[in-house]
Amino acid sequence: MVPIAGNVPGLEYNFTVREGPSYWVAPARVPVWILMIETTISVVSSKALLTLFGACDQHLRKIREMLDVSIWAHDGRIHIEGDEAAVSRATEVLEQLQSYATRHGQLADEDVQRVLSSVSEGQQQLRLPPIEVFKVGRQIRPRTAGQARYVEAMRDSELVLCSGPAGTGKTYLAVAMATAALRAEIVRKIVLVRPAVEAGESLGFLPGDLQAKINPYLRPLMDALREMMDYDLLQRYQQEDLIEVIPLAYMRGRTLNEAFIILDEAQNTTVAQMKMFLTRMGNGSQIVVSGDTSQIDLPAHARSGLVDGIERLRKIEGVVAIKLSRADIVRHPLVQEILGAYEGSPRKGGPKKSGPRKGGSKARG
Repeated sequence: MVPIAGNVPGLEYNFTVREGPSYWVAPARVPVWILMIETTISVVSSKALLTLFGACDQHLRKIREMLDVSIWAHDGRIHIEGDEAAVSRATEVLEQLQSYATRHGQLADEDVQRVLSSVSEGQQQLRLPPIEVFKVGRQIRPRTAGQARYVEAMRDSELVLCSGPAGTGKTYLAVAMATAALRAEIVRKIVLVRPAVEAGESLGFLPGDLQAKINPYLRPLMDALREMMDYDLLQRYQQEDLIEVIPLAYMRGRTLNEAFIILDEAQNTTVAQMKMFLTRMGNGSQIVVSGDTSQIDLPAHARSGLVDGIERLRKIEGVVAIKLSRADIVRHPLVQEILGAYEGSPRKGGPKKSGPRKGGSKARG
């Protein structure tokens, strides 16, 4: 720790420089241009540094220009200098890129741009007010830039269509927003809906009454609700019909006023089912539709209602379509890698071979 004192013509100043990561502590009367900080990041090897900075420092130049910071390497460490907010963003960008390069062995221009955009947009999520639910002291916030856009869309729009891979918080954030709306008395009830579609296997006859038969399909929605409110309160609200969890088939013929309605696993609805569901919206209601278009369990000839709805409705005023990506996955870190492995693997039966057809003509591309 090195105390430094001195003066600029017409101004005395006094601050401390700490090494390690380092920063300066200065009185408020010091001009903004003096309040610069510096931090450092360790680098494993010169090869890792070359990958991170890019050929001819192309990645480094892009980061410098977009974030307005000074960056240089010395003695196995990367030094970042600039104003506090810019240094914080640059540090996060470089740490994410370093982690990505360690896993994949290389960095492309689009990887750098994606991380820069994600971090820059991610600053917005810090300024979003938390989602207030019924559990005392529990506040829920979006954890990625994509999630922040999703939450903002639900706050501002009456119909939100969200698609994205598993683990991106599609259902969880929608349930949180519904719970917050009920708590604030913006709506009178929550309606949680799911299509009863088996995921690639036949479950056969299920014992029990009707509720026991449909419970397995609706369990993920109940799991999310239990994190938002105490068990006794949840049971009371269900008994009073303030919270309703039902299969999609039971929505026909209803009109729901002043309700927050969530359709989960919407990729497994048909076009006709989606049309039926969306037209249940009554006065003062809001609908959120979410699903993963890479996990469609419909028959091969059936078109997904979610895919169709996003294409058909996105230009209507008051309708917002949000697409989340692997960068928004907030489950176990391995989930991103698992999804990447499956997305890059050949389909059953192997890749189709292209080449001359019978008769010598070439297959069209």
